[in-house]
Amino acid sequence: MDKRESPWQIFVIFLKLGLTSFGGPVAHLGYFREAFVVRHRWLSEQAYADLVALCQFLPGPASSQAGLSIGLSRSGYRGALAAWAGFTLPSAIVLVLVAYGYQSLGQILPYGVLAGLKIVALAVVAQAVWGMANSLCQGTLRISLMLLSACVVLVSGSILSQLGVMMIAALIGLFLIRPDSPGANDGLNIAISRKAGILWLMGFFLLLTGLPLMQQLFPGQLLAMIDAFYRAGALVFGGGNVVLPLLQAQTVASHWVSADAFLAGYGMAQAVPGPLFTFSAFLGASMQQEPAGITGAIICLLAIFLPSFLLVFAALPFWQGIRSSHKARSALAGVNAAVVGILLAALYDPVWTSSIHSPGEFAFALVACVALVYWKLKPWAVVIGSAVAGAFLL
Repeated sequence: MDKRESPWQIFVIFLKLGLTSFGGPVAHLGYFREAFVVRHRWLSEQAYADLVALCQFLPGPASSQAGLSIGLSRSGYRGALAAWAGFTLPSAIVLVLVAYGYQSLGQILPYGVLAGLKIVALAVVAQAVWGMANSLCQGTLRISLMLLSACVVLVSGSILSQLGVMMIAALIGLFLIRPDSPGANDGLNIAISRKAGILWLMGFFLLLTGLPLMQQLFPGQLLAMIDAFYRAGALVFGGGNVVLPLLQAQTVASHWVSADAFLAGYGMAQAVPGPLFTFSAFLGASMQQEPAGITGAIICLLAIFLPSFLLVFAALPFWQGIRSSHKARSALAGVNAAVVGILLAALYDPVWTSSIHSPGEFAFALVACVALVYWKLKPWAVVIGSAVAGAFLL
């Protein structure tokens, strides 16, 4: 795990993920685990679980933040940018094209193709939950934490419940779990000093408080857009669908984008691979006043993702020190068990509930799971095969 890659290599790997990672943030974490823990062996299972735990605590899109962190650990700041660009640009480009007049994907492709893509996302999440449970939930206590976390999140269904179960699991782990020591090199190596981390954090808060003031002092569409999308990326936990009400309030209520255009773009964003935050590119390109078009898309896309860059760069230098502490590792062992439980809950809702509606679709999902777990087919091949098979079978 000590070899480092060039930014170009990182971009190509994440580009493949950006083209094939359907199913939302939980599925993305499954694709990342398969790519970077199992196939490329850039991270140990423990390091990846710790990273996912951190990203669950940070506001913003957890899967994109995990990708940024992996790119950062392999090739510094340029690696982080390469990872983000590769994973984000495919869906962003498609959504900008939609904004220029293309119909939504659901009207272009038959139901079976979209159903097949949803089902393969279920298979990817199931594979990730199974693999992480085998590695991180050994023993009665950790299995019980996983089960209880899944039950609480399923019953509650709120982002606050996810944060709550992780905090409680951390306390239980601190006092009752004796963790394994991390390896000498588990792949998560961040060459950022704590001083630099503090500066990045100051930049995050400076923009969060300064942009509204600047917008008041210098009224204009450009600053208003940057402020709105930056706050959307900075203040929303859970990412993805959670950010939509805030974006709707900012864009539709302000008459920047029509309600019909907002709903059409959201429907398309659900159907393309990659992070749902790329919906911001559609909104920027659809603005009814300047800046709009490609310029608007770039501004909104960068503004909504900028907080993720700043928070990841700020948190990782301190996270590395926390991970090396024996007490912190005990707490993290509990948190990791809770994270697996949260992923297990997400496997049912929204992944299962939005994918499986008939015995035939369940059979389809079983085949996709076997193809990934036992036939060892590459995820991109299973994605393409599921889309084609869905067109003829569903």
